Amino acid sequence: MKLLRFNGGRVGLVVDGTVRDVTEAAGVDPAQWPPIGMVQLIASFAERREQLERAARGAPPLRPEDVHFDTPVPWPNKLIAIPVNYHAHALEMSSPAISKNGGFFVKSASSLSGASDPVLLPDLPGRAVHHEAELAIVIGRRARHVSREEALDCVFGYACLLDMTVRGKQERAIRKSYDTFTPVGPWITTADEVPDPSALRVQLWVNDELRQDAYTRDMIVDVPEIVSMCASVVTLEPGDVIATGTAEGVGPVVPGDVVTIDITPGVGRMAVRVEQGRGGWNIAIPRSV
Repeated sequence: MKLLRFNGGRVGLVVDGTVRDVTEAAGVDPAQWPPIGMVQLIASFAERREQLERAARGAPPLRPEDVHFDTPVPWPNKLIAIPVNYHAHALEMSSPAISKNGGFFVKSASSLSGASDPVLLPDLPGRAVHHEAELAIVIGRRARHVSREEALDCVFGYACLLDMTVRGKQERAIRKSYDTFTPVGPWITTADEVPDPSALRVQLWVNDELRQDAYTRDMIVDVPEIVSMCASVVTLEPGDVIATGTAEGVGPVVPGDVVTIDITPGVGRMAVRVEQGRGGWNIAIPRSV
């Protein structure tokens, strides 16, 4: 099943390549603030699944090109990211802090955006912003101290994720937490449709240029170990999003570019445009601090 948010917080399923509105069956109020409806739906999904499928069969089909894809989970309890999780990327970045040693870091959830939203570049003259193509894990149930053998039972589904990054010496959290710097989508593919998350291909193009092309089997820390590691430190909650790290081939983007990520088989494909935004923190820290 492919579950999505669209047109300002409505809930949909993808059926035969079309979007079906199941907002009422999902029990979600698109105007709710904070927008926690999808988190609540994920937490109660097992009880609602048949109702959602019935509603989808009876709903009129909408063409994907006619809907605005919102980020699937706009208000997760946590947005976690795994650093340098492919050996070739570790060599590319000359980074000793590979994920086996580096653990994870936390990004601001306000950086989340959808497949139909642009990436807005901060106004930081002389600073490059790079793309990073990643598989996103969406947690399906509360998890604390789970073994790697139990870990996949805690996963609700998977999605495409872009981890946009300002290059520089500041902490990762500030360089990766600008608004729109974590596009996720276009939907969540439920875990039953991705039986082996180590058998996925992750590709990224900037315009027509293929820049990243890797397989999740080459992760330093695989999906079960990621979930187990995170749950050994924090309590994972339904709707939490974990970015699993990027492969080699990261590079700069500029206004006017279109960044496309595709994860096969079956996860999804999204293309986001890059635009110039405003603001940004680019202050040098005095040596005495």
